[in-house]
Amino acid sequence: MTNTINDYEYIIHNNGDVSKKDQSLAKKLFTVQTAREARQFHRQIPGYHMTPLAALPNLAHMLGIGGIYIKDEAQRLELNSFKVMGGSFAVYNLIRRLLHMEDQDLTFDYLTSQECHDKLGDITFCSATDGNHGRGLAWAARKLGHKCEIYVHSETSQARIDAIKGYGANVTVVDGNYDDAVRLAAAEAKKHGWYVVSDTSWDGYTEIPTWIMQGYTSMLLECQEQFAGMGITRPTHVFVQAGVGALAASVVGFYSALFPENPPIFVVCEPNKAACIYESMKAGDGKCHSLKGDLDTIMAGLACGDPSPLAFEVLKNNADIFASFPDYVAARGMRILSCPLKGDPFMISGESGALPLGALYSILTEPEQEDIKKALKLNKNSTVFMVNTEGNTDPKHFRRIIWDGVDPVPAEYRTKR
Repeated sequence: MTNTINDYEYIIHNNGDVSKKDQSLAKKLFTVQTAREARQFHRQIPGYHMTPLAALPNLAHMLGIGGIYIKDEAQRLELNSFKVMGGSFAVYNLIRRLLHMEDQDLTFDYLTSQECHDKLGDITFCSATDGNHGRGLAWAARKLGHKCEIYVHSETSQARIDAIKGYGANVTVVDGNYDDAVRLAAAEAKKHGWYVVSDTSWDGYTEIPTWIMQGYTSMLLECQEQFAGMGITRPTHVFVQAGVGALAASVVGFYSALFPENPPIFVVCEPNKAACIYESMKAGDGKCHSLKGDLDTIMAGLACGDPSPLAFEVLKNNADIFASFPDYVAARGMRILSCPLKGDPFMISGESGALPLGALYSILTEPEQEDIKKALKLNKNSTVFMVNTEGNTDPKHFRRIIWDGVDPVPAEYRTKR
């Protein structure tokens, strides 16, 4: 069922009915053992610590639900984003493959050693990015003493480009959108013998994107430990943002595999100007569909026109609601987090990071949302989980939204409580 309400659209897909879901791929890719392997690797990284799982009890009470919990990846290492979790684990597995040591657990000290570098020789990692993934890959390449080539689209902010260059990568600006950068990066890597470490998959390229998605589950294993410490078994609802779909598939896949009989209700959130997952679901043929054009959204990390086929396979078989939102919803989420209700924690979130909270708040406070509210089955016993995927990665635009009120909520949808 496709609905268009208040400038955004949604599809109620599985509606929480486990019998309609195919969990086979999720169970194959996102095992607890794989998450533990990723976590074991990440724990060795200097500066690693568990990022906070913040509760917003007063906002939850205001909205009439049991709890809102946000994993704050703005505090991940020195990188202000969750992306390094996937990129670093993929690089780790790639190096094990190149050294023919797949069955061995290599230490971070060994990976950064001269012995390891001499065995590998001079290699170059390559990827396209909207900013965060490229910065994480550049960081990993510098730590390991290797070169890194990053391709960004023409609308990437200078702040994000400078952050990538700050970790020693060479950055090429591509005339086009993110998907054009992906294609050029792949072509240049093939020409020069570089190793592509991309979070999106394509025909014949799935192993590294799988490793990246599995690397994200280290973060989710942290969450489950933190939930357990609060006496919570699992979230009842998950709101997760999607670009190519890698993070969304990781979150949906992990929780589907962990709680196959009673998974959370999953809501996949996208910007309406770059909703490639939503549009693919809307087509109704089970296939990925591409969006063209400049994908002009403030949510730079989600401005993707081509879904990752591997991620899409997980999402179409397990997610419950697919929704696309105008930019003001993400901006609203940023402002809520930066100016919380008394007693709730302050949180810095970039545009892509704040979309899930903005989506939840908008759905529960804007008029004419009865269909999606009913499908969500939210009540005073609900535990809603989401990830703040990034902090302030573009300071100039962040100030425009928070200080200057760019992308305001339309008057008819403003808070009335």
